[in-house]
Amino acid sequence: MTQIVKTYQLGKEESIDVLKWVDIEINKGEFVSIMGQSGSGKSTLMNIIGMLDNPSKGKYFFDGADISDLTDDDQALIRRENIGFIFQSYNLLPRTSALNQVIMPLLYQNIGKKEREERSIKALEKVGLADKMNNLPNEMSGGQQQRVSIARALVMNPSIILADEPTGALDSKTGVEIMELLTELNKEGKTIIVITHEHEVDAYAARHILIKDGNIVN
Repeated sequence: MTQIVKTYQLGKEESIDVLKWVDIEINKGEFVSIMGQSGSGKSTLMNIIGMLDNPSKGKYFFDGADISDLTDDDQALIRRENIGFIFQSYNLLPRTSALNQVIMPLLYQNIGKKEREERSIKALEKVGLADKMNNLPNEMSGGQQQRVSIARALVMNPSIILADEPTGALDSKTGVEIMELLTELNKEGKTIIVITHEHEVDAYAARHILIKDGNIVN
């Protein structure tokens, strides 16, 4: 990212710069934390990294491609094939089993039913949920639900895992288990980018980016 600015219009004449001339380079295989307090701009930065939003100014190159030159559909394709998202709130469907939650991203691909199920089962086994595949979200703990969301992120075999406050809704012991799982995924070659305001989570990263008032300060 080079000289990224994100501006939101508050009215006809008033606007606010949430990100201010941000320069960041993240390399393949890194474990990076982006840390900042509420209102620092870290969530806006995450949305731009994940191509859920576009910058107002500046250049964002993803694997050599200038994102600003791409259509929304092209960005969606890159996002789907390269980035797995993990959210604080899990984003699980209440009446859908763990297995079907993980299968869901594969429904948009030209993949047969048998392969979809096999890949989803392997993803759930990888996160330690071999015995919870038929459970609904309300039949699992918060940590187990977060593991389902990680399996859902992994099933597409993305090169990047983008985690937004992945332990924010968990107790400290379960949070440690989730961060250790992300550490293992990083050792297997995944690029891990964690958005957080917690020092305990930040400590797992090998590189730390501190954002304050829309500026990278460290």
